[in-house]
Amino acid sequence: MVRALLPLGAALLGATTVLAAGPPTCSLSQKCPKEAPCCSQYGQCGVGAYCLGGCDPRMSFSLDSCVPAPVCKDKTYKMDSLDRYQDIGEYLGDPSKADWVGQGEPLVYDGSVLLTMPPKSVGTVLATTTYMWYGNVKARMKTSRGKGVVTAFILFSDVKDEIDYEFVGVDLNTAQTNYYFQGIPNYDNSGNITVADSYNEWHDYEIQWTPDEIRWLVDGKVGRTKKRSETWNATSNQWAFPQTPSRVQLSIWPGGLESNAKGTIDWAGGIIDWNSDEIKANGYYFASFKEIKVECYKTSNPPGTNKGISYYFNDISATNNTVVDGNKPTILKSFLGTGTDMDKGDGTTSGGASASSSVNAIPGGGSTPPNQVPGGSNPNTGSSGNSGAGGSGSGSGSGSGSAPACEATGFSQSCGGNAAAGGNSSNGPRGVERTLGASAFAVVVGFAGLLLL
Repeated sequence: MVRALLPLGAALLGATTVLAAGPPTCSLSQKCPKEAPCCSQYGQCGVGAYCLGGCDPRMSFSLDSCVPAPVCKDKTYKMDSLDRYQDIGEYLGDPSKADWVGQGEPLVYDGSVLLTMPPKSVGTVLATTTYMWYGNVKARMKTSRGKGVVTAFILFSDVKDEIDYEFVGVDLNTAQTNYYFQGIPNYDNSGNITVADSYNEWHDYEIQWTPDEIRWLVDGKVGRTKKRSETWNATSNQWAFPQTPSRVQLSIWPGGLESNAKGTIDWAGGIIDWNSDEIKANGYYFASFKEIKVECYKTSNPPGTNKGISYYFNDISATNNTVVDGNKPTILKSFLGTGTDMDKGDGTTSGGASASSSVNAIPGGGSTPPNQVPGGSNPNTGSSGNSGAGGSGSGSGSGSGSAPACEATGFSQSCGGNAAAGGNSSNGPRGVERTLGASAFAVVVGFAGLLLL
């Protein structure tokens, strides 16, 4: 079953939208303006974090507006700590300082990382700070459960190539697989693999991706294969096959949010219940991740190399023959920077642009002065905002900081929810103390229209 033709990269954070302070939107037909040159994953223009992971060069002011992407590194990520995690409002593009960048509320419990979704929130998403240009990735994980609750383990490129595992909370015996080329929807791309109790049992879900085929494996057994030779599009005269450097993304999100399109809600198993037994017991829905293993593609010649420092595109067609494995830097000096001016700003403010800037620097944050994180505030104002540095929830996901829940300056994790209804309480076996503050999801105005498909 498909989710109303909406690729997960677009749907993941499009589960709910809250307008920020009006950043320009971008698309293939409407590129970003020079003063806000970077088109983020969410279809909005800005600087800073807009120019990092997820920045689409095809929709940006120029191909080099986006910051180059760190190349693939073989690595096994033991998901027993958040020491190597940075919030989107902290990460400036240095993969030596963080393995994961994200938004929402990840927790550590019993040797694994939980991605949580408290009531009235849009969940949690993590993405690797390095990219894969073909190769293998394996996730040992348990899914969430409940109607309208979706868990995802995907590869997603800046130009919206995508390879998916998705799990709907009302069907714990099915792993849904899918793929997309440059975000173009297609009803025929999905396929299912049978699993045993994805919520209670650990399983290894694997994607093996080469220039010629994709294989999806569960517990070491191939469940589905898709060959590039089967994806020729005679109309566009190209292979409709994922082929560009991609980040690993892990997420839990509310496919059954009442404001979503009916097709998405039906696919997700119905409208999400924010007063379910799961919420009452734990305070949130959750998915568990034990280990992620990335093995880069081994080749001496492109496509698929990782010899340099970074990947970038030299042509707007954004196919694998336009990817450059080169030595351009990947690190911004501050959130005022862009791909064409990476040293802009003094970098002295923690995680954000200076108060003098009226250009959005954090997707979902405000401007004039800009918020440092979605739903937070500029530390120059003296408010606590959302530092992303632990605490009991005051000024973090609860919306009790300077920005009221769901205010137009950003997005709050609990979005006005009632803690008494199970919000951010620390109850039940997964109700552990938060190890870092909860900033919420970025806005997805650019993709909101797709939800109506």
